[in-house]
Amino acid sequence: MSDAAAPRRMHEISDETHAVVDVVLDYARRRALYEDIPLDKPLSPRELSRLASGSITADGIGARRATALWENVLAPACVTTDHPTYLSFIPSAPSKAASAFDLVVSASAIYGGSWIEGSGAVFAENEVLHWLASEFGLPAGAGGVFVQGGTIGNLSALVTARDAARRSRREAGRALPDRWVVVCSAEAHSSIASAAAVMDIEVATAAPDEHGRLHGDAVEAVLDAHGDAVFAVVATGGTTNFGIVDDIASIADVTKARDVWLHIDGAYGLAAMLVDRMRPAFAGVERADSVIVDPHKWLFAPFDACALIYRDPGLARVAHTQHAEYLDTLTDKADWNPSDLAIQLTRRARGLPLWFSLATYGTDEYRAAIGYGIDLARRIADEIAVRPGLSLVRDPELSVVVFRREGWTLADYQAWSDRLLEEQIGFVVPSSHAGEPVLRFAILSPLTTFEILTDILDTLA
Repeated sequence: MSDAAAPRRMHEISDETHAVVDVVLDYARRRALYEDIPLDKPLSPRELSRLASGSITADGIGARRATALWENVLAPACVTTDHPTYLSFIPSAPSKAASAFDLVVSASAIYGGSWIEGSGAVFAENEVLHWLASEFGLPAGAGGVFVQGGTIGNLSALVTARDAARRSRREAGRALPDRWVVVCSAEAHSSIASAAAVMDIEVATAAPDEHGRLHGDAVEAVLDAHGDAVFAVVATGGTTNFGIVDDIASIADVTKARDVWLHIDGAYGLAAMLVDRMRPAFAGVERADSVIVDPHKWLFAPFDACALIYRDPGLARVAHTQHAEYLDTLTDKADWNPSDLAIQLTRRARGLPLWFSLATYGTDEYRAAIGYGIDLARRIADEIAVRPGLSLVRDPELSVVVFRREGWTLADYQAWSDRLLEEQIGFVVPSSHAGEPVLRFAILSPLTTFEILTDILDTLA
């Protein structure tokens, strides 16, 4: 009895394969080069069920029908995060080179977890990581890995920090605490609490000042209260809601005096260090044990990419390397394996689009683009300050501007936000501060202009 023929339709190079690739690349080209990209808006489950159900069939619907379904129904139901009027949360603004090269990464079938399988990709990613480490003032031996996002980056760094503390105390013959503690600001990103829940540790919050900035004396008070249970302190290099940078230098003074790990969550804001005039605001980053920054935010890379960098990558390798018989050929060598440095094994070479964009445009273009967002935030803040009925909640430090419409309730803000998106004027959702509903502009894209922002403000009159 002969063996059954292998199903090869999806993998063979045939006329059908050529047609599939041509259809997809044609759409990708049009989308990447489309100058008037719509903002778009979500549809309800009922609407999508009516318009898009039935695409998964035994024989397939073909590439042309599938692409048409995506282009005409599914994609318009997704808000375009790189649109110049997308000003909510933290936008995305990937460069054209980064978006284009993302296709290459997928088409190349690269495994980015080990040196033996992807040394060229890992080398290119490391070029970026080493450049970032240098910009942040970290020593020559610093290095790391690109992970999915800030949540995974923060979790991986804290796992490394706890492992290092555990090993150090055992070697010194010191008792381990019943429950480990991580210290952060009350304004810290929600991912710190998420990481603590996963790690089954306690979060102790230190009070920021009236401007939302955490200082070393507040951290020191919490360290005094929790003693040896504290294994790490997290400082924020640009909060998501306001773009506030903690007083990292004074926090570093405290952590170094007590031999406590210092981690910098710079997912959004740390990219501002590439602008020379902003560097003083981040003094102390160079003393950190680990940092993160998300290139899919202010470094113009596509989703999803977080650069996690350690002062001593060897500590991360001890904490994260997975051991199994089939992995012995990797773990028995001294190669630089990205999978050894974070909570992941299988990984996409997600740092390559950023590498290609940096190599294509140069770092000066990046510095200018980030500086533009900071300048635009200052300019629109000044405009808000002189408009009747509007007022700033706080002066912007980076590129987030938080303001209020006097007399409005949350319901008023929500109705305005819904109408703004429905009319495709912009995507600006309400936020809150100290229990008060507010509005915020998160400005990242160099395509966002002063005129776009003033047009949105005009709708608040």
